[in-house]
Amino acid sequence: MPKLFFCIAFLFLYGGCAKKFKGDEKPSWAKKDIRDFNDADMERLFDQWEEDEEPLPEDELPEHLRKPPSIDFTKLDMSNPESVLQATKKGQTLMMFVSVANKPSRARAEELTKIWQASLWSNHIQAERYLVDDDRAIFMFKDGSQAWTAKEYLLEQEELKEVQLESQTYPGKKPNVRNKAVRDEL
Repeated sequence: MPKLFFCIAFLFLYGGCAKKFKGDEKPSWAKKDIRDFNDADMERLFDQWEEDEEPLPEDELPEHLRKPPSIDFTKLDMSNPESVLQATKKGQTLMMFVSVANKPSRARAEELTKIWQASLWSNHIQAERYLVDDDRAIFMFKDGSQAWTAKEYLLEQEELKEVQLESQTYPGKKPNVRNKAVRDEL
């Protein structure tokens, strides 16, 4: 791999792809042998390589480099902080912590969260799910505005203990402890 990189760098420097310098016009780093390049020289070479590249389209940029969507605050209900928060998270990645009630086994928590994730996907809410503890999972939304709809759905589930979203904790329904043994057998 390093040999390939040096070959490409050599071809770039000396093969006519680089800017044309005449005689002593070359900067000192370009006069060096490719094997003597340090990190700064390689960075300059990379910058020179990327000089004529076209910029990426907006939808291909990493999330932190994209322009946030414009929000018309005149159309928002400022008396409802959740709707304002939902509007500001549109197009941004957002994580939600979900806890399963009744201290389930890891397999049971995996099964329940998988069912909840599938239900969300069926309703066009894209959420990735990661189990982080025996009774706790992270649901990650690429479009953060969908998290509030998902929260409402999850709070209706019988075996949900709580949902944490944007530093707010929402308790679930009180699970029916009598049927716990039956649920664990499923």
